[in-house]
Amino acid sequence: MTALVEIAASQFPVKQSDVVTVPLLSGNVGDTVEFNNILLTMDGDSTTIGTPYISGSVSAKILEHGKGKKVLVFKKKRRKGYQKMNGHRQQFTKIEITNISIA
Repeated sequence: MTALVEIAASQFPVKQSDVVTVPLLSGNVGDTVEFNNILLTMDGDSTTIGTPYISGSVSAKILEHGKGKKVLVFKKKRRKGYQKMNGHRQQFTKIEITNISIA
């Protein structure tokens, strides 16, 4: 079974035992989190589309927290001598999908 889940205002297609990198979630490593915003499910030939959501839940286990690769932000105004460079590393949470249950 495949489900399209909304996690932290982003949509992720997930299956059982998938490992997904999502924006930072609150919780400790080893905790279980549940997501109730299921937008679509596909099971073989049958597809269910939510209006806007499907009743059910997706359970996941938090594997780790971390920071992504550095993204450089460079600003420049031509002929003025103005240059500025900033860096940013987005925080993420890696989760493993343990169960998809649809009511």
